[in-house]
Amino acid sequence: MIEQYVLDLQEIDGGQVAVAGGKGAHLGELSRIEGIGVPGGFCVTTDAFRRIMAEAPSIDDQLDQLSRVKPDDREAIRTLSAEIRRTIEGIAIPDDLAAAIIRALAQRGEQAAYAVRSSATAEDLPTASFAGQQDTYLNVVGPTAILQHVSRCWASLFTERAVTYRRRGGIDHRSVRMAVVVQRMVFPRAAGILFTADPVTGNRKVATVDAGFGLGEALVSGLVNPDVFKVREGEVVAKTIAAKQRAVHALPAGGTQEVAIDSRRQEEPALTDAQVVRLVQLGRRIEAHFGGPQDIEWCLVDDDFQIVQSRPITTLFPIPETGDQENHVYVSVGHQQMMTDPMRPLGLSMWQLTAMVPMHEVGGRLFVDVTRRLASPASRAGLLDVMGRGDPLVRDALETVLERGDFVPVLPDTAPGGPPSAGGPSAPIETDPAIVTELIERSQASIAALERDIRTKTGPALFGFLLEAFEEHKRVLSDPLSMQAIMAGMEATWWLNDKLGEWLGEKNAADTLTLSAPDNVTSEMGLALLDVADVIRPHPEVVAFLQSVGVEDEGFLDDLAKLAGGSEARDAIEAYLDRYGMRCVGEIDITRPRWRERPTTLVPVILDNVRNFEHGAAERRFEQGRQKAQEKEQDVLSRLRALPDGDRKADEAKRMIDRVRTFIGYREYPKYGIVSRYFVYKQALLAEAERLVQAGVLPEKEDIFYLTFQELHDVVRSHQVDDRLIQQRKDAFRSYHALTPPRVLTSDGEAVTGAYRRDDVPAGALIGLPVSAGTIEGRARVILDLAEADLEPGDILVTTFTDPSWSPLFVGITGLVTEVGGLMTHGAVIAREYGLPAVVGVERATRLIRDGQRIRVHGTDGYVEVLA
Repeated sequence: MIEQYVLDLQEIDGGQVAVAGGKGAHLGELSRIEGIGVPGGFCVTTDAFRRIMAEAPSIDDQLDQLSRVKPDDREAIRTLSAEIRRTIEGIAIPDDLAAAIIRALAQRGEQAAYAVRSSATAEDLPTASFAGQQDTYLNVVGPTAILQHVSRCWASLFTERAVTYRRRGGIDHRSVRMAVVVQRMVFPRAAGILFTADPVTGNRKVATVDAGFGLGEALVSGLVNPDVFKVREGEVVAKTIAAKQRAVHALPAGGTQEVAIDSRRQEEPALTDAQVVRLVQLGRRIEAHFGGPQDIEWCLVDDDFQIVQSRPITTLFPIPETGDQENHVYVSVGHQQMMTDPMRPLGLSMWQLTAMVPMHEVGGRLFVDVTRRLASPASRAGLLDVMGRGDPLVRDALETVLERGDFVPVLPDTAPGGPPSAGGPSAPIETDPAIVTELIERSQASIAALERDIRTKTGPALFGFLLEAFEEHKRVLSDPLSMQAIMAGMEATWWLNDKLGEWLGEKNAADTLTLSAPDNVTSEMGLALLDVADVIRPHPEVVAFLQSVGVEDEGFLDDLAKLAGGSEARDAIEAYLDRYGMRCVGEIDITRPRWRERPTTLVPVILDNVRNFEHGAAERRFEQGRQKAQEKEQDVLSRLRALPDGDRKADEAKRMIDRVRTFIGYREYPKYGIVSRYFVYKQALLAEAERLVQAGVLPEKEDIFYLTFQELHDVVRSHQVDDRLIQQRKDAFRSYHALTPPRVLTSDGEAVTGAYRRDDVPAGALIGLPVSAGTIEGRARVILDLAEADLEPGDILVTTFTDPSWSPLFVGITGLVTEVGGLMTHGAVIAREYGLPAVVGVERATRLIRDGQRIRVHGTDGYVEVLA
């Protein structure tokens, strides 16, 4: 039994995280790789930690208290975690355990110097590194000191930062165990960190080496700036040599100290180029062994590299699997669809099955491979034009890749074409409102047929039916008349902005001309919720009840009817849900809860409307917008007539104004149709899931969200499910939230962000894309979750992205700032409809603007100023 408390590093492999912790398992695995030097040592296993924890029953109560503390109560976390650490450090190490550790020391030299290093079971994992969350002690000499520092490592499982990190990652404190690595100390001439992929750009072909003199602690603690080398294909391609004024050295009697570096050596490189290249070769060997990019701590002893740590780089966005060695360029679907959050497997596969182009899934997001369209000069121009109008940062990122000259091959123009070129001749379609009416009727008839025909389908027959329904779904989406109507509205917008800018010096004139355009189902949805508020406002008892409704109170509509005025309130909300209940935030992911499934989501917005508006606001808002658009039209046309050749210009502009008002509202309808169909699919699949639960195949209905459509079909057919697969998918989905999807991704793993190349904005302003004209100043409300809306009149909404489900908030704000978006994305279209100054595509807006700050939004010129 005693021997299980201590294992030599050579006895441990990468699969023994439960025994040796993440660091111990990685070091054991590293020491097995041929040609890789790892300082010798042993691991005090998690069995020893479990034994220690059992020695102090009071820890159980302390852990109970810790699990009940709110994640943001830092004071309570600090106090409780310190108590637990004191308890653990105060436990005497049992004699047999101490003897096992001292025996292992005696075999290696009792009075030698050692590094004593924490190795938790939730550490250095593929999805979370936990870097720096627990403690390491260097140059520890003598058995007494070693035992004391082993205790300190056990206790460091409960440092404040480690406890907070686990809370944020949803990891239970009791599920984590601590092993301790005791390794022979090395006294390096230089030390540092090697990333086998560029940690900033993600490029897997570029390795980065940070190097300094002495122990690596000087770099890790930020005491000195390191030398930085970048290596590509065996060659140093860039380097920065820092003035390294200090280093950390080991003391003869134990411990470490900072020392000043001789001024003549400060600007010497810590490594030669040849050493850097040799180190990167070792890194590539380690990377190949572990099967992914690594963050490696190294020491240079004499002229040999010793590796003291290797962990996965968890912040890199993954690369789509292609099975070939060709270069590929991918564009993010999430940035086009205003939903950059990760999606669950069922959501991803359903979007892939109903999309018009093939899509690659990686990191819980979807990407389209545009390499062939970029490679052919004919399709390239059209692709760049459409991408640029949608999101200038995507266009700039694609142009950045093209400018390199050697990444995208040039193909003859016979390659498949891209999307239709924007800004070309208008599609041959009459300016006739009856076309929009007909398109909407066609869509409604198709959805009604789907609802009728799916009712009788269950089991495997349902999946056959759905595959046919997806073909109808795509047919409706690609209806040539629908595409023409959308393009007619967009092209008329671009024409008006270009020509009125050229003829009258007007910026973004179409923004006012499209106010309160007819047939916009998304803006109608926002106004309709004002009508719901009108029904509720006269009934104080109903308002008070709604104020008490929590997120979990899903049955609140039934309770409403018992109050004075409650029946009318319930009927109004139910009628709203009948029309718009299939919508929700992130609605392209079928697994997201719809408003009909979670109506409490709408309660804060309804209450904002009750508080901030008076009766009849919806009708007034629409009418005011329509009048403003009419006045703008008369103003523009009269000014055009006063110009040379003015009658012709005014006639052309009038034709385009009629055209834009006829078709621009329809731009929002196809998405409404998609989401309506999605809700029908979802209800049928959840009914199937309920049958699987009843049959004991699945523990809960929502487990189907972690299967692809095809996998779910197989489960329904076989009545067998792989529980481990579902758990792995849940863990992976949780980890994907930490990843930021890039707008453009290459097959080298490089995330290309793009830039606004502008010099016409004030210093310090946040640059974005102007999508709705006007300038507004007000309080920034940084809202990341619609259910947490709490708006006052005059507020400016700042968020990551807005899809149509956010439009009920738009009636109560005066301006909009988002991190993602383009000229024709939903937020931009609705902002113009409501006359809200808006700037989208503002990188990191929700982090650079704090909730409550005063900001000024320049919707005409595309930038935001933070005032206070």
